[in-house]
Amino acid sequence: MAPAPLGGALEALRHRNFRLLWIGQLVSTAGSLMQNAVVLWHVTLLVKDPADKPIALGLVGLFKFLSILGCALFSGVIADAFDRRKLMMLTTSLLTLIAGALAWVTFEGLSELWPIYVLTSLTSAVGTFDGTARQALIPKLVPGHMLPNAIALNTILFQLASVVGPALAGPTMASLGLGYVYLFNALSFLVVLIALARMRGVSASAGEKRPALRFSAALEGLRFVFGSPLIRSSMLLDFFATFFSSAMALLPIFAQDILFLDERGYGLLVAAPAVGALVTSAILAPMATHIVRRGPILLLAVLLYGLATIGFGFSTHFWLTYACLAITGAADTVSIVLRNLIRQLHTPDEMRGRMIAVNMVFFMGGPQLGELEAGLVADRFGAVFSVVSGGLLCMLSTAWIAWREPQLRSYRKDPREGQPADPAGTS
Repeated sequence: MAPAPLGGALEALRHRNFRLLWIGQLVSTAGSLMQNAVVLWHVTLLVKDPADKPIALGLVGLFKFLSILGCALFSGVIADAFDRRKLMMLTTSLLTLIAGALAWVTFEGLSELWPIYVLTSLTSAVGTFDGTARQALIPKLVPGHMLPNAIALNTILFQLASVVGPALAGPTMASLGLGYVYLFNALSFLVVLIALARMRGVSASAGEKRPALRFSAALEGLRFVFGSPLIRSSMLLDFFATFFSSAMALLPIFAQDILFLDERGYGLLVAAPAVGALVTSAILAPMATHIVRRGPILLLAVLLYGLATIGFGFSTHFWLTYACLAITGAADTVSIVLRNLIRQLHTPDEMRGRMIAVNMVFFMGGPQLGELEAGLVADRFGAVFSVVSGGLLCMLSTAWIAWREPQLRSYRKDPREGQPADPAGTS
């Protein structure tokens, strides 16, 4: 499996529309991940009794999950029924306003937890519509044979943002205050709006099949996903892994009470998974199209993710913790790219938004419910037990899915894949 030259690693960026979205999302995602890191830290500062920290942090995940669950299926129908670019312009505008509101209440001297819960819930609700539309739009921005590279580049985007965002969050909190992090996130969405406005030729084609805005259309998406063994098993794998191994939800406790770090040290640890993921993404981008044994590699990556989570739970040293978190990021990157390839390559475009919407429940719901689970277990048995047991259950659930889903175990690249298609949105 020889890697492609460096130019092959960036080939999808040669297409103008994809390049615009990629750059805009890089800035915006960095801002959003700054905010995500700061919200958890903010919650620990507002909790009056330190013993209540695990539950307070877990509730952030619960409220996010309820928002995702309430919006996900309908978001898929809307993404399939309407122009996805215009839908993203609406959702991005709403996300700007919500982040601005979070900055405003913080500058006004926020002393209660409920505004954070409400505004982060709204962010998750709108973000569900935004994420569904964005992922469904990507195959329209590049030729079909470049889709694996586009998915890998999107993974690099997320990991770059995951390094830059949290790394900036710590110093910004320490020098300017929490409110400025939320304000910077609000401003970052403007870059996406500019990128979307500058796109050309991505409107829906006149002959495209569009579903009616009915609940039955959402159920059709559910039937498609659960009737497709490869897609179903990849989503279950994602859900169980992130549900049991949501170690990052308890990171403020490890940083403050076990490693005795300040805001800057916390910011470095938040960025650690992204550092490992970024290195892996750079290696994976030119190779993604050429990976043949996709199923076995996906399963091994998730097993490694659980094992590294166990190491993080046991660690009492900064650099060992950093290394374990970096390995989780590296393993998760391989998993993300291969899972997305399975879903995008095996879903027709008229069903794509609804497939992604169902995936949102698994992909976003798993970590958010996992934050609640981690908080409840930590409250009863301690943070270390919560993380270590979660990593072990991640590995056990992966082994169970591998045993139950032979199509995933044996999944290989289709020899016909990679044939050039007509360009989309070329520069």
